[in-house]
Amino acid sequence: MPDQTAPGNFDVAVIGGGMIGPALSLGLLERNLKVCILDEGDDVLRVARGNFGLVWFQGKGFGMPRYVEWTRRSATLYPEFAAELKEHTGVDVGHANPGGLELLLGEEELAHRQRYIGQIYQQGGGKEYEVEFLDRKQVEEMLPGVGLGEDVVGASYSPIDGHVNPLFLLRAMHTRFQQAGGTYLPHHRVSEVRKNGGAYDVVTEKGIVSAAKVVIAAGHGLRELGPPLGLDIPIRPQRGHILVTERTKQILPMPISSFRQTVEGSIMLGVSAEEAGYDDTINTGTVAKIAERAARTIPALRHLNIVRTWAALRVLTPDKCPVYAESETHPGIYAVASHSGVTLAAVNAKVASGWIAGDPAPEQFDAFGVERFDAQKTA
Repeated sequence: MPDQTAPGNFDVAVIGGGMIGPALSLGLLERNLKVCILDEGDDVLRVARGNFGLVWFQGKGFGMPRYVEWTRRSATLYPEFAAELKEHTGVDVGHANPGGLELLLGEEELAHRQRYIGQIYQQGGGKEYEVEFLDRKQVEEMLPGVGLGEDVVGASYSPIDGHVNPLFLLRAMHTRFQQAGGTYLPHHRVSEVRKNGGAYDVVTEKGIVSAAKVVIAAGHGLRELGPPLGLDIPIRPQRGHILVTERTKQILPMPISSFRQTVEGSIMLGVSAEEAGYDDTINTGTVAKIAERAARTIPALRHLNIVRTWAALRVLTPDKCPVYAESETHPGIYAVASHSGVTLAAVNAKVASGWIAGDPAPEQFDAFGVERFDAQKTA
């Protein structure tokens, strides 16, 4: 390894250039800290570039009411966050908050969804949970002219839901980070983090970077980097597929959990969930199932050509809820992981970054630590 050190020492080194790392880094820069992002090359698993783009509230937080609160808080912060990115970078991330639907096919799906949403509400102790159920007629009124398939019996709806263009969001955050004085170090794959006096040495393939604090926001890379630092977090991959249609006239006034129309007119279709390990190749059988369900839901989609499809690997914890943790054995080392990097980008930039900088932890973080996984193992 070359004997070189990145110019200067940093207050915080953030490992990971996907959705979570840059969002946290922006907030750290706003607190006048010297920050670098250590990123890999383009030949790695890039979860952030395979994202659907939903800013989604409904259905999040099963078994963890604090996650409901945290998601709601991010959705509330999103308009300001998106406006600031556009003001400084000129990049419109396409954020819109028209509410969102999950369309339900058949009475069995409807009953399952009602039980699921009802449990989340009850777990919150009767606190407000902004999700309601609509019958087919009400859905048709919200989606005028769409033409629902005969199997659609209703939907769950939340006014908090919305969406963004995930690639523009990623571009805007990276642009703003460097514009504001952050140091971006691509092709710096991290192999080790070790204590060096009052700071940490982050060992990369291009040299050593020194920082007082280190944030591991490296997605699947957390499995390798975390355990030696007291952050043994049981991350697993889950494969999801997305299909993209040719451009068409605007027909969807709001995002649906498995459909999202972009401002350019393309319709994104998803979402699947497969336990396939670290295999991100496309499963044609899954693609066919997504297309078939789309056609059952909105028959007019049968007439659109699919122009792109891809698979990506979500970063999931056992309970599908996020991790925000500081190592007990290595103070100043933090781990942040979630499969909702887009949804939580605003709250990561505006609130979670303050926790890393030294502010008191948000009250929701009492549920987001690593100790819960030990409790789950013994439950």
